[in-house]
Amino acid sequence: MRPGPSAAHIWQNNQVMSLDQQLRTDIQRSGYYPDLVADALDTALAGEPLKSYLVHHEATFDHDELQRHVTVLALTPTRLIVGHTDEHGIDEINPMPFATASTEAVRLERVDSVVVTRVVSEPAKYQPGGATSEVVLTIGWGAVSRIDLEPASCGDPQCDAEHGYTGTSSNDDLSVRVSEVADGADVVAQALAFAAALSQATAARLR
Repeated sequence: MRPGPSAAHIWQNNQVMSLDQQLRTDIQRSGYYPDLVADALDTALAGEPLKSYLVHHEATFDHDELQRHVTVLALTPTRLIVGHTDEHGIDEINPMPFATASTEAVRLERVDSVVVTRVVSEPAKYQPGGATSEVVLTIGWGAVSRIDLEPASCGDPQCDAEHGYTGTSSNDDLSVRVSEVADGADVVAQALAFAAALSQATAARLR
């Protein structure tokens, strides 16, 4: 398993590649409108240096139609860049297939939660730095909040009075799930490296 892309340079085929070159290579490898994805990302980066990134390609079926989606996360010294590219089929309004590419630039001081969930097989045998079979990365910056409600109670099992609702509110702006089976060990390592870099960057902002 090669390290995730969080260093300034990465070895590949006995050659040193810059992080920007490695990002472009991974976008090309996804095979999903790479020039469109790269153009949208370049606009959002606005010349800032790249510190870490994650590229995740996902394919789903909707009514027997294959739909693809790629998410690119990029970390700069001051911002988190979130890019989404989707393809759309022919419908009653659009006679030709088309794709949309959108980016959002979030200042690092706005990122208030970075949640990393790891799934490990045979945890009793796990060693530091060992293989992780699945990673779910959830990032919140206050643009989207999720409220989970449930009926409130007073604790008395005999009470049948109406106590309204209670609930919790949490940021749920972005969630990316990668697995070794579906995406490969390299992408899982990439997700962990990006999460570590983002956590370090947001922690530094609080010091």
